[in-house]
Amino acid sequence: MAYFSYVATDANGVKVKGKEYADDYLDLTSKLREKNLFCTQYTQIEEKQQDAKYKFKTADLAFMCRQLASMLTAGISLVKSLHILYSQEENKKAKAVLLEIYEDVQKGRSFSEAIQSRPGVFPNLFVSMVAAGEASGNLDSIMTRVADHYANENKTNNKIKGAMTYPMILGILLIGVFFGLFIFIMPMFRDLAGDELPPLSAAMFGISDFMIGYWWVIILVAVVLIFIIRVLVKNPKIGYKVDQMLIKFPKVGPLLSTIYVSRFARTMANLFASGLQMVDCIEKSVDTLNNSYIQTTFHEHVVEDVKHGESLSAAIAKTGIFPGIFTSIIMVGEESGALDDILSKSADYYEDEADTAISKLVGLLEPCMIIFMGIMIGMILAGVFPILYGGMGNMGA
Repeated sequence: MAYFSYVATDANGVKVKGKEYADDYLDLTSKLREKNLFCTQYTQIEEKQQDAKYKFKTADLAFMCRQLASMLTAGISLVKSLHILYSQEENKKAKAVLLEIYEDVQKGRSFSEAIQSRPGVFPNLFVSMVAAGEASGNLDSIMTRVADHYANENKTNNKIKGAMTYPMILGILLIGVFFGLFIFIMPMFRDLAGDELPPLSAAMFGISDFMIGYWWVIILVAVVLIFIIRVLVKNPKIGYKVDQMLIKFPKVGPLLSTIYVSRFARTMANLFASGLQMVDCIEKSVDTLNNSYIQTTFHEHVVEDVKHGESLSAAIAKTGIFPGIFTSIIMVGEESGALDDILSKSADYYEDEADTAISKLVGLLEPCMIIFMGIMIGMILAGVFPILYGGMGNMGA
């Protein structure tokens, strides 16, 4: 189905402009005739022109799905529910997107087609769940599942942000202390320094002089480094290597694996319970992990093994990415025929474990930053004390 912009005239010869979804030009003219309109000009709009600039956040999706689920369960039609959502939305950009979706559905387009035609606005998981709900006729229950999923994801994201607050403050303090000592404190000892300085003191004064005289170079280098890092991170090959290194890194790897397992299990349980095929469930679940190494491994090996008839538990076990106990749980679910229920329960367990893993990851950062700060201040004091003692000796003489 394509999207057309048209110019038409009504029975009174009045020019009318609008947009309409249709399979082709003949279908477009047929739909316009039903409205007593005669098409005089039309243009097919490319999909990229429809891309909205607004992207719904996790918290917004959780709230929207919860509202939709409540209204649909209460017997309110989808069109009316979307109209209520649009009317109550306060964000102007989100309101514009919801209005477009409401108009599309009102014109006869399915809800999944309406949101799928706006790539980047909604996550692929949301689109797939909506399509599964419409196909099965259980959109209300599916919306409840989606709401729970995004509520849990938003809860996890908030925990990560909360846990990272202290390390971020400590990092900013570390940078502030570093620049403050070299720019403001070290020059105060310049008059006390003699002609012959210890190597460490001379190095400290050299760093101080450079930072004061060439501060713009430091800013320029920092900007260039940030730009280079962002470019490198976006490079698929480098991103793959970094993600692989993180998964295999001692201490950090197992903690990250626990977080990924909780997300995979929750998403997989929701998709499988919605009636999607196993292969689609695997592909869409692993794509929510934001780890290119795991995504590539699953797409190239797990998906292919499942397509060839191998069990999901055996296929995942071959990768060695997820813990063995998780693959054993999946095997039990496959043998008992209750895979969605087993995955949902294991997701509850691993989400608690993920909270602990997040705390441990943050706990690894804090002592490293404190040790670095201690070393930096210790070196500065070691460079300053000889100057102080020398100055006091000269005053006594």
